Amino acid sequence: MQRRILPKSLCHLLFMLVAGFLPAAASAVPDGEPAPGSAERIALWPQGLAPGDKPLSQPQRIVERSEDPALPDRFIDHVSAPYLVVYRPAKANGDALLVIPGGGYQRVVLDKEGSALVPAFVDQGGITLFVLRYRLPGEGRTDREASLADAQRALRLIRHRAANWNVDPKRLGVMGFSAGGHLAARLGTGFDHPVYPATDAIDGESARPDFQLLIYPVIDMIGSDAHAGSRERLLGVDPSPELLQRYSLQMQVRPDTPSTFLLHAADDQVVPVGNSLLLYQSLQRVGISSEMHLFPQGGHGFGTRGTAGLTTAAWPRLALDWIASQRATSIGTRGQAQ
Repeated sequence: MQRRILPKSLCHLLFMLVAGFLPAAASAVPDGEPAPGSAERIALWPQGLAPGDKPLSQPQRIVERSEDPALPDRFIDHVSAPYLVVYRPAKANGDALLVIPGGGYQRVVLDKEGSALVPAFVDQGGITLFVLRYRLPGEGRTDREASLADAQRALRLIRHRAANWNVDPKRLGVMGFSAGGHLAARLGTGFDHPVYPATDAIDGESARPDFQLLIYPVIDMIGSDAHAGSRERLLGVDPSPELLQRYSLQMQVRPDTPSTFLLHAADDQVVPVGNSLLLYQSLQRVGISSEMHLFPQGGHGFGTRGTAGLTTAAWPRLALDWIASQRATSIGTRGQAQ
């Protein structure tokens, strides 16, 4: 039987539909994501793909790991067309967070470190959340800066369109978890690194977060506290000393690194607490305003769900209070400048 080859134009159309570039009704699709074209789902790049990138051979995949519909636990991988999912409060206070979930640079966790934040940070805190679905290294993509390019573009896009969401463009922070904390810290120390060519007016915006929250973050790539999985997926099996130093973020702190909130559990056996300690020491040496909370119990990946009965359960309130302090500092600084 003769094989039928689809025309290139039709192949492109099918890819655009699957990747979410074509408009659709603003309703949820079966994977739990907002529909492409809806107000809650924002494509990062005007052509869908980042400049110079090409679609992966594997289609984008969302996997549900939970058997309890009330507690979804999805992850996404094989992302060719990165996008944001927006969670808006009934009454926005002007603050916004670019949320970068973890997943060891192998996958992006969508609920434990994404949608599960909504009750505390959106409903109670009044903060607008933008949860990032970012491109991953090690999926046939050779550009290890693709994730950082997505984070920079996301921050710039939110800042450029801040008025659309009642967000103050000068009160825009980043919050990263685990390997997503590594990416958030890369953004905080490398917001002006040229990792993709400018494409439009959005790329004229600053990609510097006004503040950053790093929750059980991967920081070190050199010592015994390094997370081997994240290191291998990002840097390869035998990275050079230069690469290890460049991506060990305690070595990349600079005088304009944003104010930082660090959170970790001392019994974390996956990403040891030494990661946060190393970064905190570097921040202090450079004179960056920083606050660190260490809890005796919590393990790794607790998000807002895995803290029942632990003092770690206080962390969202601590984070909200710290964000409010950054808001007060920002307002005070603006008042002095007037």
